This record gives sequence, structure tokens and C-alpha cells, in this order.
Amino acid sequence: MKRLPCILLLCVACGAQATNEDALFQPADLARVADISEPALSRDGDWLAYVVSAANVDADRSQSDLWRVRYDGSRRTQLTQTPDSNEWRPQWSADATRLAFLSDRPRDAEESKDEATTQVWMMPADGGEARRLTDFADGVEDFALSPDGKRLAVIAIDPEFPPGTEKPKNPPPIVSERYQFKEDGTGYLGSRRKHLYLFDIASGKAELLTPGAHDEQLPAWSPDGTTLAYVTRRGADPDRHLNYDIYLIEANAGAKERQLTTFPGADLDPYWETYPAWSPDGTRIAYLQSGEDKWLYYAPWQLAVIDVASGKATLPAPIDRCFTKPRWAADGKSIFALVEQSLVTHVSRIDLADGRISELSHGPRFDYDLDVSANGRIVVLGGDDLHPYSLSAVEGDALRPLDGHNAWLAQKKLAGAEAIRFQSADGTPLEGLLVKPVGYKPGKRYPTIVRLHGGPVYQFSHEFMVDWQVYAANGFAVVAINPRGSSGRGFDFARAIYADWGNKDTADVLAGVDHVVKMGIADPARLGLGGWSYGAILTNAVIASDTRFKAAVSGAGASNMYALYGHDQYIREYTLELGSPWSNRELYDRASFPFLHADRITTPTLFQCAEKDFNVPCLGAEQMYQALRVRDIPTRLVIYPGEHHGLSVPSYLRDRMQRNLDWYRRFLKP
Repeated sequence: MKRLPCILLLCVACGAQATNEDALFQPADLARVADISEPALSRDGDWLAYVVSAANVDADRSQSDLWRVRYDGSRRTQLTQTPDSNEWRPQWSADATRLAFLSDRPRDAEESKDEATTQVWMMPADGGEARRLTDFADGVEDFALSPDGKRLAVIAIDPEFPPGTEKPKNPPPIVSERYQFKEDGTGYLGSRRKHLYLFDIASGKAELLTPGAHDEQLPAWSPDGTTLAYVTRRGADPDRHLNYDIYLIEANAGAKERQLTTFPGADLDPYWETYPAWSPDGTRIAYLQSGEDKWLYYAPWQLAVIDVASGKATLPAPIDRCFTKPRWAADGKSIFALVEQSLVTHVSRIDLADGRISELSHGPRFDYDLDVSANGRIVVLGGDDLHPYSLSAVEGDALRPLDGHNAWLAQKKLAGAEAIRFQSADGTPLEGLLVKPVGYKPGKRYPTIVRLHGGPVYQFSHEFMVDWQVYAANGFAVVAINPRGSSGRGFDFARAIYADWGNKDTADVLAGVDHVVKMGIADPARLGLGGWSYGAILTNAVIASDTRFKAAVSGAGASNMYALYGHDQYIREYTLELGSPWSNRELYDRASFPFLHADRITTPTLFQCAEKDFNVPCLGAEQMYQALRVRDIPTRLVIYPGEHHGLSVPSYLRDRMQRNLDWYRRFLKP
């Protein structure tokens, strides 16, 4: 009987421990995070439509639905509920009574999910039955609803089997004569192209506007509905360059195109996820302009404005930073856009008269998208270290929340990120972020994971990172370093690694590690690192240069650039930056340093890749895995079936997170 109080105390302690464990962010929580995207304000600014993507655990896939909310934050409603299909790209009719959108749902009960293709649908704006508008043979990639709501500008690929052609029992041979013959997410590229069509909603008639051996993307209607702007690459072989241009065409069958931009570089590369933005009076278009082709993604994307009549382009605020997602103010005197700085991206107003840039969001946050209504209401999509992307109304210099899809995170013990600043060995000022473990105690050293970002021209910012939260919840410190080659610091900082991968940026990573060790936080005997894509390429370079790391995770990376030449989708980029392997052996040897010197690697490394990745194919991970396996360095290879460069299957995302955590635990917390 006297043991009873002890048992009760033990049960209370167990209950407290369980509650405490529930409060920690763990791999299983990845499936609970809702991803908000594509904010679309109605013309009158009263309503906001958007997309919520979440894990359908039972079906083991990500699923997207449409939602809407009033601008005042009331009446938040889910508009679509299709557990076996997705809806995205919402667009309002001018009177805000209807919503057009893309969906991959079946047409009716007789059409199976496997037979369904992505088409344009339309539904009442307050919900209800949707009807399919288009019937393109191989689906619709993108569309824009005309201002009067009667027509669609549609981007669709040439059909693989035109009407009247019998589909063979087995897939036909893949034949290509293209310079770039593969693309991640698309597959092998042949003679089929993506073109602009004009679609009449009442009659269901589609007319091809832009035939030829080229692709069109990013359609945008003029305010009066007479003209379409779009982006394309032209020339003898469009695959060989990055000289995207904006073209115009009247919205009539048989109309002739007019090239609007003439800059000898990228005018609105689709990679930037930004559409041509017509001014309210239809006389100008705002867009993004890059540098010459040879600078690829190293040159910051500048805000540009072009006069439609004359073709004269200007840069209203030429700063050494990246802009994205421009939207016009209602009076046409300023433009709202996202402006990237070191560690942050803020929604800002650019005054066209004097080029003055005024931030409308502030502090340690990362804004990803925005929209502006015809009457000047502004909504921004952004987040910070402790909050995933959410929607907010921009009112003056304040943000008013509009959604609460991830309110459950308030019950979790999350770890914030603090900026760290240090210098590389050659004196270059550097920055990064430090995430301390949940329950951090000053004076105690912790096993530390160094995370390396992809790109290479990208940066770690004050945004919600699920993997950082998992590591922090499990007793690890996380260091995210923005070495040379990162964005947010200007052209010279980014191009410092041009044709020189894994050199200066490796030195910068090691300087960051030295800094957090000196701070007394990182345990120098328990250091790990890892990354995905270029983050894995850099991981391989670091462990081939320094043996201090006790564990590494290299996902979707590569280190033998001789072997990747012609095997991935980047033939154009290889040619521009490195040249050919037979003419620039020194550059290819330097880029292939980790593979050619794999005998120097002693770090146990987990290699991962996606089976159908044409961005960084599995060959890169397989070769590095084999190089370490031959030498009996602890290693493992994990291949995710059917996946492309960005994993999307919820069980695979959780598996990757759990494997990474277990790998670091094994070698950093033995």
C-alpha cells in the first residue's frame, strides 16, 4: 500500500512527459502543416480567394483546395472538397460572382481519375457545383480569364495523339532533336510545344494564336480585354539561350504577334513565378529583367516598366537586389513588389516618380506573394521563423491576419532563429541564422547541424523551416549559413562562385562553423551538415575538404559534372557557365572535386535522390554513394520512387525527415 503514492507520482511524471513530448515538433507534424498559396483578390477588394494544400494521409498525397475569406477576415469558407483531386490558380470574374480555376478532377462519374486531365473549371463564388469549361487533349498548363469573363487565354501543349489518331497499345519511342531534351516534371522533350490559345466560354471553341517551334507562357490580359501579353523565347533554337521576351497579340484569331521587349537577356524568365502586370490604364507593363545570358541566375532580377506603344523600357528603382511579383497601385503612380534583402524579403511600394522604395512589412520575415485589388487593397502572403506562410491585409505599415490554418502550431514549442554575423578567412562579411535547441541552456554545447541551401543563388531567410524545428525539438542546434553565391547581398556576392562551385562557399561554411563553436554553442566534436540540390553539391565539397564533420546528409546532389553533362536538364547552363568538358577540363575538374577526391572523405554520409528527377538525377547520388561504399565509409543510399526534384508524397517527406534525424542521432548522439 505504501507504494501507491510512488506509482501515482510515476504516472503523473509519465503524463507530464507525454504532454511535453506532444508539444515538440516531430516528423509526424510535417503532414499537419497547411501550405497557403496563390492569393487572388476580387476586383472590388471585398473577397480573397486562395489555395490550401495539405497532406491527404489516407491517399498518401498532397491535395489542394480553394478557400475564400472576406477582406475584413470574416466568413472564411472552404469552396472545394475533392479528396481525390486538386484545385488551384483561382481567378475572379469582374463582378465577383464566379471563380475560374484549374483542376485535375474527372469530368463526371464515368471518367476515371487516371483518365482525367487538368482543365479550366468555373463555379459560383460562394461555392456550389462547378462545371468544366475546356477540353484540351493533354490538359491545360495555365490560363487567364478575360476582364469581361467571356474568354480564356489558355496555355496548352500540342496533343501527343491528335484527334483522329489511334493511341497505340504501348507508348511510342521517345524521339528528340532538341538541344534541351529533358525537363524535370515534364519528362523527355520532343517536337510538342506549349502554345497560347484563345478559348470562347459560350461556344467552347479554341483557336491557336501562336503556332511554331517555340513555347509560350504567363498569359496576361490588357485591362480592356483587347490584347494579350505573354512570355516566349524565339530565335533559330530557343533552347540554346535564356533571352525570354514579352510579346503582345490582339485577342483575335489570325492576329499577328508583336515583340515588346528587346533586352538581350531574360525579360520575365518563368522561373521567377511572375506574370506581366498591366497598368490600370493599359499603357504600360511591369515585369522583371535579368542580366546577360552568361550571368544566368547570378544577376538580381530588376523591376522594369515598359511603355506598350513605344517599347521604351525603364528600371524605376535600379538597386542591386531581387524584385518579384509586381502589382500596380490603383492610381498607376507606384508599384507594389517583393524586395529581397539579406535574410528577409518584404512587400514594398516603389514610387515611379523618384524610384523611392518604402517597405510595408517589416522585421524578420519572408514574404512570398501578394495581390492588389483595383481599388487599392493589398494582401500579402508571408511568414517568419515561427509561422508558416499566412495571409494578411496590408494596412499602412501594419499587417492584419486573414487566415488561421496553422493555428495548431501555437500549442507547439518552437525554436526561433537569430541572425549571426561573422567573417570568412579572407575578411568577407557573412551572415546566417542560428536556431538553438528547444530548452537551450546557456553555457552548454550542443550537437550542431549545418544546413546548406539550394540554388546555388538562393538564401536562408526568416521563414518557417520544418526540418529546423524537428532538429531543434530533438536537441540539436541548427546553423544556416548564406555563403558567397547566395542571393540577398547583390550581384558581386552571388557571382563570387561563378564557375567555381565549392571553393569560396566551402570556406565560408567552415568560417560559420568556427564562429558558432567560438560562441560556445556548437560542440566541435559533434558536427553534422547537409542539404538538398545545390545544398548537397556543397555538402559533398565541404566533406571532401574538411574531416571535422561526423555525419552528413546529401540529397539530390552531384559531384561528377562530367557525368551530369547531357544527363540532367541543364545543358544550356553548363555551356554558358562552364563550357564543354572537352574544352574546359580545368573547370570541370574543379566542379567535380568531391568525386575526383572522394578518397579524402571520412564523414559518414546518407545519400538520397528522387527516381524521376531530371533536375539533379540519381546518378549524382549513386556515384558518391558508390565512392564511399567502395572505401567502407559508413554510407546509405535512399531512392524515392516516382518522385521529381521536389518530393511531394507525404509518406516520403516524413520518411526523409525521420531518416535524416536518425542519421544525425546515430553519429552525433551515439
